[in-house]
Amino acid sequence: MDYKKHLYEKRKKEREARKKQHTVQVKELRFRPHTDDHDYNFKIRHARKFLEEGNKVKATVQFRGRDIIYSDQGRELLVRLAGDLDDIGKVESPPTLEGKRMSLIIAPAKQ
Repeated sequence: MDYKKHLYEKRKKEREARKKQHTVQVKELRFRPHTDDHDYNFKIRHARKFLEEGNKVKATVQFRGRDIIYSDQGRELLVRLAGDLDDIGKVESPPTLEGKRMSLIIAPAKQ
């Protein structure tokens, strides 16, 4: 067998494999501690779409100024989000407070 032909076939197989693979991206949703129900539901729909596509979702609650005193409301919001997306995704990391941001990562559940 010709060595050049072998290399060509090998590269061709690698190219085909790259076409079929899916890279997982982390999509971010930002909330505030006092996010209203309509805005919350709107962002939940986006999160569902991202999880159905196979991407991870990072939900972040941004505290500005004196909002940090409402960190319990931010945690409740993220726990509610995890509960609402429980059927389609699983919590990869629990809500953690990092500076003025509290974040949670949800990965798509295996079908």
